[in-house]
Amino acid sequence: MKPIIIIGAGMAGYTVAREFRKLDKTSALIVITGDSGGSYAKPMLSNAIAQRKQAAQLVNQSATQMAEQLNATILPRTRVDNIDSAAKTVTTSAGTFDYEKLVLAVGAQAIRLTIAGDAAQDVLSVNHVDDYAIFRDKISSPEGQPAAHVTILGAGLIGCEFADDLAGGGHAVTLIDPSLLPLAALAAPALSTGLKSALENRGVKLELGTTAASIDHDGARLKVTLANGASFHTDLVLSAVGLRPDLRLAQAAQLTCARGIVIDTFGQTSATDVFALGDCAEYTLPDNGGSQPMPYIAPLMSAARAIARTMTGEPTAIDLKPAPVIVKTPSFPLALLPPPINVAKTGSWHAQEDGAKIICRYYDEQGLMCGFGVAPQDAASRQLLIAELGSLR
Repeated sequence: MKPIIIIGAGMAGYTVAREFRKLDKTSALIVITGDSGGSYAKPMLSNAIAQRKQAAQLVNQSATQMAEQLNATILPRTRVDNIDSAAKTVTTSAGTFDYEKLVLAVGAQAIRLTIAGDAAQDVLSVNHVDDYAIFRDKISSPEGQPAAHVTILGAGLIGCEFADDLAGGGHAVTLIDPSLLPLAALAAPALSTGLKSALENRGVKLELGTTAASIDHDGARLKVTLANGASFHTDLVLSAVGLRPDLRLAQAAQLTCARGIVIDTFGQTSATDVFALGDCAEYTLPDNGGSQPMPYIAPLMSAARAIARTMTGEPTAIDLKPAPVIVKTPSFPLALLPPPINVAKTGSWHAQEDGAKIICRYYDEQGLMCGFGVAPQDAASRQLLIAELGSLR
């Protein structure tokens, strides 16, 4: 038997490897990755500063430990050059390998904005534990010196999490976004307003309804000039404007791609025996709901279980049950289940206050609830809203 090959050693790659090993203890398994192959939880990257965690502390197991745990061959620091889905081969910097089944878990790339100024190239992004190590080192201030002032581009999910975390770690933070409220694309206005107040009370300065027009060196610091004409000094700029599925290998292999690598309900791409999951994939939604990238943990876990079963001879559809996204903003803990893209512009949010809790429900044109948000969130409130959503389906 030829091996199962997984490209990518992030959460998606290692999760599908673990699920496969639960079902098949002996078949050859190869994991190919461009990084060191250490296992870590990517969601931890945006809330580790306040906990004063170094990058090494976020890595749970080394590549050697993962190889032993999975009874697998792990090829770290290995570049994948080509996939031939007809010949069923993968060509890499370590040689060419045949495969029985192939899984693409190559993740996403940070979106880079085009910004003027001689310091625009110094803008950082954190999309990997190695990025976190660089960022952590740059914001470290010598003993007795003030903490670094960090400017964040983008008040979406990751930008808000980093803003809350950095403020909790003692840093001055400025958060910039063209929307008039944080989390505007995901949350109900009532929840976005609550988060805005919480971040401001945390000490975060919000520059909303504008963008960074230029970033320039000014002595030892950086000068950020906004599109509205205002300017200020900062020590570091972090971009958190979003991620784009990494399609480079898939497109070169002529797999069907849209916003992500298109997969069917079983996780298979347009090529036989080639699967994809995680941030790089575009999931087919049930009930003719179209398809969309789903860069969250719950779809990843469901896809890993289904793909592992399908690869071992038990075709299993991905069970995309409604699962809220937990926003890691301790100053205003949120749980969000945004409405599907195909109804997100045709319905409306309805807010309800229950004591200190804000509960928001999204209704489509037919009055059917198809999304929600709650803050401060807890397990009980999440489960009640999921049950309410399920009873209407």
